[in-house]
Formats: sequence, structure tokens, C-alpha cells
Amino acid sequence: MFKSVLIANRGEIACRIMRTAKRLGMRTIAVYSQADAHALHVKLADEAHLIGPAPAAQSYLVIDKIIAAARASRAECIHPGYGFLSENTTFAKACTEAGIVFVGPPPAAIEAMGLKDRAKALMEKAGVPVVPGYHGDNQDPTLLKRKAYEIGYPVLIKAVAGGGGKGMRRVDKHADFDDALEGAMREAQNAFGDARVLIEKYVTAPRHIEMQVFADSHGDAIHLNERDCSLQRRHQKVIEEAPAPGMSASLRAEMGAAAVAAAKACGYVGAGTIEFIADGAGGLKSGGFWFMEMNTRLQVEHPVTEAITGLDLVEWQFRIANGEALPLKQDQVPLEGHAVEARLYAEDPEKSFLPSTGRLIALDFPKAEGLRVDTGVETGDDVTPFYDPMIAKLIARAPTRTEALDRLADALDATVVIGPRSNAGFLAALARAPDFRNGDFDTGFIDAHLAELGAGPQPLDRAAVAFGAQALLERERELLAERTASFDSPWDTDDGFQLSGTRRLMVPLTAEGHNLNAEIVYEGGEAALHVEGAGPADDATAIATADAVYVLRRGRQTKLSLRDLSLEEGAGNGGGGLIRAPMHGKVLAVLVEQGASVARGQRLAIIEAMKMEHTLTASIDGTVAEIAATVGAQIAEGAKVMVIAGAAE
Repeated sequence: MFKSVLIANRGEIACRIMRTAKRLGMRTIAVYSQADAHALHVKLADEAHLIGPAPAAQSYLVIDKIIAAARASRAECIHPGYGFLSENTTFAKACTEAGIVFVGPPPAAIEAMGLKDRAKALMEKAGVPVVPGYHGDNQDPTLLKRKAYEIGYPVLIKAVAGGGGKGMRRVDKHADFDDALEGAMREAQNAFGDARVLIEKYVTAPRHIEMQVFADSHGDAIHLNERDCSLQRRHQKVIEEAPAPGMSASLRAEMGAAAVAAAKACGYVGAGTIEFIADGAGGLKSGGFWFMEMNTRLQVEHPVTEAITGLDLVEWQFRIANGEALPLKQDQVPLEGHAVEARLYAEDPEKSFLPSTGRLIALDFPKAEGLRVDTGVETGDDVTPFYDPMIAKLIARAPTRTEALDRLADALDATVVIGPRSNAGFLAALARAPDFRNGDFDTGFIDAHLAELGAGPQPLDRAAVAFGAQALLERERELLAERTASFDSPWDTDDGFQLSGTRRLMVPLTAEGHNLNAEIVYEGGEAALHVEGAGPADDATAIATADAVYVLRRGRQTKLSLRDLSLEEGAGNGGGGLIRAPMHGKVLAVLVEQGASVARGQRLAIIEAMKMEHTLTASIDGTVAEIAATVGAQIAEGAKVMVIAGAAE
């Protein structure tokens, strides 16, 4: 076995690889950017090397810096994790040229499967079923639009070099094709440096099912069962599970055989995933699945496979990279129980899942039977705008699917994330959604049930505000006690003293942009607090900071603070035409000019955050009075982008 490994990645996957490497007796070497100087993966490693500034393009994606760190640390092998350079042919070759083992497939296999059009052609030749579509080299927009019409709507536009939903658009109408193609190509160019796309028929009731494959350097290949990744949003996986609901043993064997054939067709070695699209209408069935793509790396969702097989896939990767044969034959692969994984992100479901950055004021996960948590952050860490905003993966295992989903939902309820917003409440609702539990779902399930899952604007949780007000007043009382420890006043509000009758105290608050009052009623020696008729919640958690209190209730965060009436802005100041950045990001485009007339809902600018594009639109009819943003510049959350002057202003 190798004596040392450099992990060319960050976050939870770097931490997860280190756990196995340390168990195998390997010296672990981390690399980090300036933004990650105090990151958990750096703390866990035996040694760590700085490789550049925060942007990935200047650190984690710079091959020469990774190789230099590996040479300086005398690393025998490099594990790329997933994302970044994990599927980069040039990087795999650079490792070999430097005399360092790349823990992954041969460069030729990465190249063969890295471009979707060539991969599909290879699969057709190997007899693996593929989705009907256009995979040619001609990228003329007119031709692509004609091909989409010939295939028949709905269609998917997909980046040739893409993955993770980047550069992908579903198009339902011929009239919408041009805008969708433009957006897909621009996103593909920004994410992969390659704007080329292909066109595929969109399966109307699609299930996304993938097979975990492993191949060794001795010519053997097997699969480790399937994973169902159909619960997606914006083509990104949200919850994954294994085995797939409704999967029969015979269909598993059929799909597994196709996956193994795909791996052998490209001369694969190591861990890989063959992704299929299956027709879910009427249930999974023989002949009702087609090859989509191959991921030539470890997957984010690999823990669910580990949970149902009892195997350590990272250990398998190391052993195969070391030249060993596959540890098991196909008929020896276990499949026991059910496992489900949820991706906990720093994002706000109430604001179209915009990334949420900032300091993790509190982060705590429950400990329970059948629960595994993979994370790369801890309390006090910052969620920055430079990388994927994943906080953790929660993986629940149980004898049955229902029990596994129950465990996952309960674990999400008990998870504490305070500071950045998180999708914990949304995930818990998803795990409890009746149709999902009954197996009635496909890749469009989340989009069809957003409102039921709590994704969208929600009314202020006044019970949470009341709970936070209690904590806020307690903190203020403690601060007052510290300042007046030697002075007792009969008029102190702490005891509610007055000469006769009921005493009422109004405390002005601001909570999530709302101005309101907490009313404290003192009567008979008891005090009761209400916020607009709501009493304090009994199922919430509160964390107080120097200037605010954060309340977490049912996965939803409410921030409140005392309101300084002397600083309140007067009414009637307008501001309806002020367009602000909804999150920290990069300005990709400004679509209007100063002085232009715009209509409510018109596209104004495009901001990119966490590799996803977000379009800002006009909130009123009017004229562009000011443009404060510059194309290509970074912009902070809440910063002014432009001002629209309307008739009311």
C-alpha cells in the first residue's frame, strides 16, 4: 500500500479521503488556498501546502502548483476527490509524468468519457443503449435548432464537456430554444472553457439511476449495485438513495451488465459511475433505460453505496491504483438494507435557493443509530463565495426504506446550522413527502412540489420571533446586571414592579426586515411575552451574538435584534427601483444601458455565484437612472447593482 497521499481537493471529500488513508497507515497531505488556511481538511492532514489565492482558478485548478506540492511533500500518489481536477486528462498525465500515481482511471479513459458526444458514440458501438439526439460537431445555432425540432420537444441542451447541471437547459417550445441555447453555451464556456453542446430527447417521466462500477488493471470489472438520484433541482442532485425504489433483481442485472460493458469499452480502471436515464412511467422495466454519461471519479453520493454494501470505496480506489485485483467477484457484492443521503447546503430555499455565505455561528449534528455525517466545516468557519456551498452530507441507513427516510428526516430536524441559511428544513420536508415515500416521483418532482416543501417566500415566524425575543431580553438583562452589579433599582423591569394593576412593556424589534413589537405583560408576579399574538415556540434553538439573536426552528432561521427607533428611516423614501445583488458573486452581464426604458420583469443583469447564473429583473416600470455594477467585477450581497426611476419616484 502507498505510504503517502496528497489530496488535491478541499472540504468534506478531502476529510473523507483522509479518514481512509489514515486507517490504512498513509501520511496525508493537504493543499489549500488562502481562503482555506484554517479549514478542517487542513487541520486533519499530517501536513499542508498553500497553493494560491482563494479563486479556484488560481489554486485548486492550477496543475503545476498541485504537482509542485506533491513533489515537495514526497507524495507517492494523488487522490483528486471529485470536482476540480478529478476528470482532467492533463492533470492525470501530469501525475504520471512526475512519477506520482494518479488515484483514478487512465487518461485515455477520462478523455474517452469526458466529452458527452464522443462517449455516446463509443457506447453505441459497445451496444449500450443511448438517448436519441444530436451529438455532432456542427455547433451552428440554426442547425441545432433544426435538430431539436426534428428530435421533438421537449429536449435537453447539454454541455459536451459538462456535468453537475452546468450548461444544461430543458426546452419545451421551439420559440424558447434560442435563449436557452445562448444561456447553456455561455454557462458551459464559463464552467468548462468549452461552449459546445449536444441535443437530447427529454424523457417525460425520467428517473436518474446510476450504477457504481469498479475495474482493475487486470481486465476485470464489476458493479456495486445502483443508486437512485432522481430528486434533483436545476439538474443537481439533492437526495440520493440505494437501492432504487422499484428495482427488480433482473433489471439490476441488466442495467449492471450494460454499465460494466460501458466501463470495459473505454478501458476503465478504478471507480466510476455510469449514469442512466430511465423511463419511470408505469415503473422501471427492461429496455426502459438509456446511457447518459460516465463520471470518471468518485461520486458525491458514494456513501449510500458504502452503507448498503459495507465496503469502503476509497480503500478500493487506493488498492486498485496500487495494482491490486478487485477484492470481490460480482456474485459476492452485498446488498443489505436501505440508505439515503441528503446534501445540506448553505442556501436559502425561500429565495430561490440562492447561496448563503458567512460565518457559521453554530454547527451541530445529532448522533444516532444508522446515521453518518460527512462534513468539511465546523463552528466558526466561513462559507465563502468561492466554492460549492455544501455544509455536509447526512446519510441514514436502516433495514427498510421507510425507516431510513424517518431517520434522515429526524436527523435533519436535529441539525443546527446558524449563520448562513440552510436547506435543512426543505430536505426534511422532502424526506417526508408522501408521494416520494410512495415511490411516485421522477426528476421533476421537486419543481412540481416547491410550495409544499416550503421553497418560496414564507410568512414571518412570529413564534420564533417571540422565542428569540426572550433570549434577546435575557442577554440584555445579563449585560445590564454586569454593568450595575452594585446597584439595585426598584424600577428595574426585571421584576415588573409597579404600584398597582397589570404592567405592560413594549420592546421594539426588527426581524427579517419586519418592524414589530414584543409585548411583555407582568401580572401577579409572572411575566408573559407575545409578538403580535404569538407566544414563544417550544421547539426552537436560539444563539445570541453581539448584535442579534438567531433562532432556528424546523430548519428555518430567523434573525432578530432590538430596534433603535432613533435610527429609523422616515417613510416615503421610495427605493422600489433599487436593484441589489441577492448574493455575493461575479457580474457576468449588464443587459441594459443608462437612460433606457425598462418594464417590470425585464432582465437587467446576470450574476454568477457558485458556478450558477442568476438573472436580476426590474421590480418596476421606469428608466435606468444609474448603473453601479461593472461586468467582470465581484459584487457583495446587498450591494447596489442599478437604480430604476419610476413614475412613483
